[in-house]
Amino acid sequence: MARCLKLLFVSTPVGPLGSGLGGGVELTVVNLVAALTQRGHQVAIAAPESSHIEAAQLIQIPGTLQPTAHTQWRDTPAIMVDNAVLANQWTYAHQIQHSYALIVNFAYDWLPFYLTSFFDVPIAHFVSMGSLSRVMDRAVTQIHEKFPGTLGAYTQAQVDTFPKGLTWQLLSSAIDLSQYAYCDTPGPDLVWLGRISPEKGLEDAVAAAQYTHTPLKILGKLENADYWQTIQQSYPNAPIDYLGFVNTKELQAIVRGCRGLLMTPRWVEAFGNVAIEALACGVPVVAYRRGGPAEIIDHGKTGWLAEPDNIESLVNGIQQLDHIDRHYCRQQAETNYSLPALGERFENWFETIIEQAPQG
Repeated sequence: MARCLKLLFVSTPVGPLGSGLGGGVELTVVNLVAALTQRGHQVAIAAPESSHIEAAQLIQIPGTLQPTAHTQWRDTPAIMVDNAVLANQWTYAHQIQHSYALIVNFAYDWLPFYLTSFFDVPIAHFVSMGSLSRVMDRAVTQIHEKFPGTLGAYTQAQVDTFPKGLTWQLLSSAIDLSQYAYCDTPGPDLVWLGRISPEKGLEDAVAAAQYTHTPLKILGKLENADYWQTIQQSYPNAPIDYLGFVNTKELQAIVRGCRGLLMTPRWVEAFGNVAIEALACGVPVVAYRRGGPAEIIDHGKTGWLAEPDNIESLVNGIQQLDHIDRHYCRQQAETNYSLPALGERFENWFETIIEQAPQG
């Protein structure tokens, strides 16, 4: 590390940190704070009220939460709610900008991209999802043209959903491996982690559990109650157990005792942090060959890649789980998804943006 950086993170505006409403980007923010703090950097976070996070100065920003992008249509126009926390976050960031070397945007929304031209301090935009709307496609394209090098993403699969010709920094993800205990003696259960929302495809995991008569534990934020009720009605004989949204300590205690993790997304997952959480516990992953999970899972070694939206292929993957070396799964998590590696990747990206920014 060449120097200590003072960084301002502007968190996702869809929910407080610690609520689960922000999905995988919440975990990314928490782990990135830990990684950069370990490397000697100072991080402050402007986040919605009621947020909780350690190892960083937390600025609680009041206001109405922003609708989540994945619940909107591709041609949905830009939306700004009354007294929006998103607008309040960026008003604060503009007022305090000169106290920091760099501002990092984690909002998947057009507004921070539009406002970038009005800031003196450089802004790094970490895009947490694939292309979902024409408004966001235009926003990231304009940033690429005006501020090249400031777009960051998780995976190539995510980047490939956006317009061609844009320059991205691929940064992957990581977790605090010390928080995940390895288990070599699993029980018979499978586990599914994620927001309970249609794009996550939970019904396929439930269908596979019913077909194989395998108990399935379900963990995650209940985002769409109607969707969840439909699943229960459609698969009345499925051996499922919904355990709600739990913290990392509880989550890993449940996951590590399972035979495998199922990932069944209907959309292109930008990454899939739950996959590396499972691998850290020694738990192999059966996932659709789509999006980020296809870049994380070593087919036949750390899990099984099933054909997208194909229950039979998913069932076949479940039947392969006992052939996977759980110790190798943990080893791959340690090699590829550690906090030090994450911190170094982001640090290098941040330094490059700062060095290339116009000097006022």
